[in-house]
Order: sequence, then structure tokens, then C-alpha cells
Amino acid sequence: MGTWNSRGLRGSTLEDFINRTNERYQEMGLALIQKIPTPITPVRIDKTHRHITLAYFEQKSTVDYIGAVQGIPVCFDAKECGSDTFPLQNVHEHQVEFMDAFERQDGIAFLIIYYSMRNELYYMRYMELKKFWERSQGGGRKSIRFEELDPEFFMELKNGCMVPYLDAIQKDLDTRETKEK
Repeated sequence: MGTWNSRGLRGSTLEDFINRTNERYQEMGLALIQKIPTPITPVRIDKTHRHITLAYFEQKSTVDYIGAVQGIPVCFDAKECGSDTFPLQNVHEHQVEFMDAFERQDGIAFLIIYYSMRNELYYMRYMELKKFWERSQGGGRKSIRFEELDPEFFMELKNGCMVPYLDAIQKDLDTRETKEK
């Protein structure tokens, strides 16, 4: 695999990097995280080439990834943003509700946001997302400005393709413990 391209991630590369990271974490015995497929119902199938040409989504999906990190349940979604403003419409209400319920069960929920114009990755804790979500639901701003993000939770790729979200989870846990004291 080549190095991180200065032109930024393309297409599904963020998801590819997260999938490779998950495989590596599993090989190292650090985490078991699975990609959740979006359920679809095929409408038209090309029998000659044996692939689906038209389908619709069966139901609302929850988040992109779910699993456990050393006994801690985690779930997260990967999002890409082409500007310095992340539109909250990129996060669906059923995802916020799922993440909220997940956190109430002592799990850790978060977003990984890739800011393509800046070529930067951000770990957004659920409590941070919830604050912005509630602001938008209360008639406030319907997006998150880059300047509003916590500088402590930016991530840099490791070894060209590893998305080091375990480091961010540890920082998240440390932040939670500090608030509880």
C-alpha cells in the first residue's frame, strides 16, 4: 500500500482504511470490530453477470461498525466532509438514537469524520455529537464548524493507512474518568 496521498482520500478509501485497521487490530488481539452491511432488497438482477442492477434499502441501518475493544462495546460511523462545515444532515436521527442507547448500555459511540479538503481525521465523541445535535434540534446551527472541534481528538494516519481510533478511545475514556471525579 502506498503512502497517504497529499490529494486526500478518494471514494471509499476512508472505509477501506478503517477496514484494514480493524483487521490489524484483530490480528493484534486488541479489538474485534465488524462492518455492518446495509440490508437491501434486490429489484432487478442481471442473471448473465450475476449481479444486482437495482435494489432498495430494506430498513434504516444503525451505524457502520460495531464490536468490542478489550471488553468495551464500541460502535461508530464513518463520515466524509468536503468543507470546513460538517452538515448534521449527514447523521440520521435513528443513528443518534442508536448511539444514545448504546452509550446508556455503557458502550462507547463515536464518529470518525474525514475532512477531505484539509486531509484530516477527527474522532467525534458521542457526547460532543449530542451537544451539536441538540443545538440543531433547538433551532440553532444545523452544522458543525471546524473551529468548534476539540483539537485533542484529531487523528493522524499511522503507517500510511492505520486509522488510530484506539488511541482516541483511550483519550475519550480518560476524559470521561476526569469528568466523573
